[in-house]
Amino acid sequence: MSLDPVTFLPQYDNLFAGDKRMNNHRYAVIMAGGKGTRFWPLSRPHRPKQLLSILSRKSLIRETVDRILPLFGSKNTLVVTVAEHHRAVRKELPMLPEANFIVEPQGNNTAPCIGLAALELARRDPDAVMTILPADHWVSNLNAFFHTVKSAVRLAEEQDALVTIGIRPGYPETGYGYILKGEKIKGAGGAPSYRVKGFEEKPTLKRAGQLMRLGSLWNSGIFVWKVSTILEMLGRFAPSITRGLRQIQEAAHGKGLGNPPARLRSVVRREYRKIPNISIDYAVLEKAGAEGKVLTLEGNFGWSDIGNWAAVRRMLPQDRSGNAGIGKWWGFKSKDCLVYSPDRLVALLGIQGIVVVDTADALLVADINRSQEVKELVEELKRKGHGRYTVR
Repeated sequence: MSLDPVTFLPQYDNLFAGDKRMNNHRYAVIMAGGKGTRFWPLSRPHRPKQLLSILSRKSLIRETVDRILPLFGSKNTLVVTVAEHHRAVRKELPMLPEANFIVEPQGNNTAPCIGLAALELARRDPDAVMTILPADHWVSNLNAFFHTVKSAVRLAEEQDALVTIGIRPGYPETGYGYILKGEKIKGAGGAPSYRVKGFEEKPTLKRAGQLMRLGSLWNSGIFVWKVSTILEMLGRFAPSITRGLRQIQEAAHGKGLGNPPARLRSVVRREYRKIPNISIDYAVLEKAGAEGKVLTLEGNFGWSDIGNWAAVRRMLPQDRSGNAGIGKWWGFKSKDCLVYSPDRLVALLGIQGIVVVDTADALLVADINRSQEVKELVEELKRKGHGRYTVR
């Protein structure tokens, strides 16, 4: 089952300034549908992780969009978000056209999100190449990031493959997915590139160390491919998603998915109730990788997915005892701690490896090495009747 792109070719400026090989078929898609419950009590449903200002004065999604605008421009940058966050995300990104915000009625993981964006880009430009980026990651070396993304776009064009950007691990992280490298191939722009041999999700600490020694890469969640290629792969490997996308495409009658009419919004809601909640990794990449159709390009640009409070501590400046903080705090005879307290002073005495997050109505004190479990804590609070502290 495949989707037929509608021929509609608006004119755009050259987005890769100074690179004559780049033309106007390059687009960025920002996925902004996550909740970020591992950042409770700072993150709540109305204030998801991507709207938090954690490492700078800008929100994470604003940092992401500002980072990619020099490459793609505002007209070719799309954002996919969920209905409950649409207004806040739109307000955060006034530089993007209203038609470039695609709204999902509910978050159904990354495969439906990417499929919906691919459907819109196929309508605009059947020759589109889409670079997909999460809204809530951090990059510290912009020049290296630009070089890697350009190389990945060229690789996707030259090889007509699904391209992932992998990150060389700095430590054995158990909360990330890993990309197992196969044979080395000729990479675009001289970047190290490999055929993907397989994927492994969230390994044990021992296994993470083994994967590092094998040269495996962290899966950054940044993907590049032709719209036509991903729609074909979704049709082959995820027909239940493609069926819903086809219904949406037929109901659209050539109209855009950004700011759609009420009838089209109704169809999207109906089909999203049927579409499975599944990641693009499970829906497509693992299956396509088994056929040798997935490539990875190794990037080294100071990347972090800022997935939990422990990751925040690693990104912040630390004192001589390994303590870090945001706001008002003081560490005395304490080691390897993180404090978030914008309003009240938090003083640490004689403790090690603790995260303290102080907000108006809730306080978190946790083992920083177990900060991945904050998501489970939030669910337990709901079950125990404390749900009001998780939604405000």
